[in-house]
Amino acid sequence: MQRFVVGRVSQEKHFLQWRRSLSQLVQNKASLQENDLLLPKMPPFDYSPPPYNGPSAADILQKRKQYLSPSLFCFYNQPVNIVDGKMQYLFDEKGRRYLDAFGGIATVNCGHCHPDVVEVIVKQINRLQHSTVLYLNHAIADFAEALASKMPGDLKVVFFTNSGTEANELAMMMARLYTGCNDIISLRNAYHGNAAGTMGATAQRVWKFNVVQTGVHHAINPDPYRGMFGSDGEKYARDVQDLIDFGTSGHVAGFISEAIQGVGGIVELAPGYLPAVYSSIKKAGGLFIADEVQCGFARTGSHFWGFESQGVVPDIVTMAKGIGNGIPLGAVVTTPEIAEVLTRRNYFNTFGGNPVCTSAGHAVLKVIEKEKLQENANVVGSYLKERLLSLKDKYEIIGDVRGRGLMLGVEFVTDRKLKTPANVEILHVMDQMKEMGVLVGKGGFYGNVFRITPPLCFTKEDAGKIYSSRTLTMVATSNILSQITFLIY
Repeated sequence: MQRFVVGRVSQEKHFLQWRRSLSQLVQNKASLQENDLLLPKMPPFDYSPPPYNGPSAADILQKRKQYLSPSLFCFYNQPVNIVDGKMQYLFDEKGRRYLDAFGGIATVNCGHCHPDVVEVIVKQINRLQHSTVLYLNHAIADFAEALASKMPGDLKVVFFTNSGTEANELAMMMARLYTGCNDIISLRNAYHGNAAGTMGATAQRVWKFNVVQTGVHHAINPDPYRGMFGSDGEKYARDVQDLIDFGTSGHVAGFISEAIQGVGGIVELAPGYLPAVYSSIKKAGGLFIADEVQCGFARTGSHFWGFESQGVVPDIVTMAKGIGNGIPLGAVVTTPEIAEVLTRRNYFNTFGGNPVCTSAGHAVLKVIEKEKLQENANVVGSYLKERLLSLKDKYEIIGDVRGRGLMLGVEFVTDRKLKTPANVEILHVMDQMKEMGVLVGKGGFYGNVFRITPPLCFTKEDAGKIYSSRTLTMVATSNILSQITFLIY
């Protein structure tokens, strides 16, 4: 009885606190609406989309539910219907402009509908849409040459695919064929795809179905924020050696990792981790596979490839997303010696190396160099990160700010000491940011990390929209919003 009374008093106290918080929130929102100075305006942009006469968001949503896989989901309580895009901006069915801080999941590097890329695609598709790699065509050879020129060491042979999943599947198979071993080591919290082999390398339960997944061991994630060894990369690397010693025959096919985990919540591997791991992997006869699907193609700013930040040269590099600026395109780049393993049988990909896709990929490389997008990612990304860190000093709900260039993560927590994930609060903040005209992504094992991966043409003025005064107010009040959700549901 005493326990019940204490619990009832606690509930009443909680309810009174919530009422006061709700009242303050309403006052804050009213104040924001009245004060235009707190409403940061979208930077000027010389483009207006043509009128949209297609189906409404409600109609599309109904068709999706009726005809598409039930596994598909949408961001936001009221999903946004995107009908147009130009550079770093997207437009909905009513012509409203949004700042795209997600970049189609780190895919649109050059900017939406970049004129140079569009021109090349249209020119190629008007001339030859598809043939087969069994015939000669200059597009695939020209792009392979240009791509190889961006790689270090002896990484000179290119295999084209349609996606990152395909690229990682091929890379893992090549490592197994070359070494004669089956065991591959991946990292906990990793995401490398959703096919049979790559699902095995992926290490988050939400992305893994209950099907046979063999031959992959998952090492402790070298996460500087949540990891047990902080930023000591060499201590984390010892677990890889332990896996080799106690989980394999002593020989492995390879090790696969991203330099910055994208789906995992923009987790940059602890400094010194990859060189130490490479040493163990090489002694065990394995190959190193660098998954550059999200952090490649100048996104990190400081380097063209993410792995370069750790001072290593992989044996195989996989890529997709930013390689085509939205065109379905992926690639595996390796050495001539390793590439030879695919001559043991026939390896073929119907659409890999398609002339339209490879022409687009080549155009993307040219735009990155011509417009110095790597330099821009470094300058604007550093500027934005500094300001996000300043927010962390002001707001307890921001537990960590991390990443490089224009691949940044902001982790929300309800308790900094316990690092309790604020996975409910973040949904409210995302919805409010959408209402303010800013679209961001979400990720991490707990779903509590903002993924900021905009097109690399992002400007400092665009960055200012993200850390604006009104946005901060919503972040600061997100704890209140979670209490409202708790009471409603």
